[in-house]
Amino acid sequence: MKIKNILIVGKPGCGKTTLVKDISKDLNSKISGFYTEEMREKGKRVGFKIKTLDQKEGILAHIDLKTPYRVGKYKVNLKDLEEIGVVSIEKAIKQKKIVLIDEIGKMELFSDKFKKAIIEALNSENRVLATIMLKKNSFCDRIKKRKDVKIFYLKRANFEEIKKEIEKILLS
Repeated sequence: MKIKNILIVGKPGCGKTTLVKDISKDLNSKISGFYTEEMREKGKRVGFKIKTLDQKEGILAHIDLKTPYRVGKYKVNLKDLEEIGVVSIEKAIKQKKIVLIDEIGKMELFSDKFKKAIIEALNSENRVLATIMLKKNSFCDRIKKRKDVKIFYLKRANFEEIKKEIEKILLS
């Protein structure tokens, strides 16, 4: 089976988001979707933004949100995840672009709409470029076992090499 879905795993801070942002700049109009970014106040991380490649932005998680969904000290904002992240996935599929998803992780998995959009993207004709949690998780483990998936384990030392290999696959 042809590889059409690319997943990037790695320890926190190894550069997964930087990698997908770099690739999305290089692929420009061929890719659509979202990435996440840290929110900092006085040098401390207080949350995460969700940003689409077409410039929409929201809050994925923050220490001060009022919501029952939490991962550690961060409370997860399902509304922005679904209205910004999920919508950007659906839009990328409709536009026949490479679907960028950063990331498939603990916070995002609180949303059934998000999980449904992931499966829809993976099953579509579109190629998918996603970062996914390293730790065991039944939903993520099923995705990682798919025959149409190639997993890259990112470390700072192999960043450039992996970037070149992923771009080659996505452009082939």
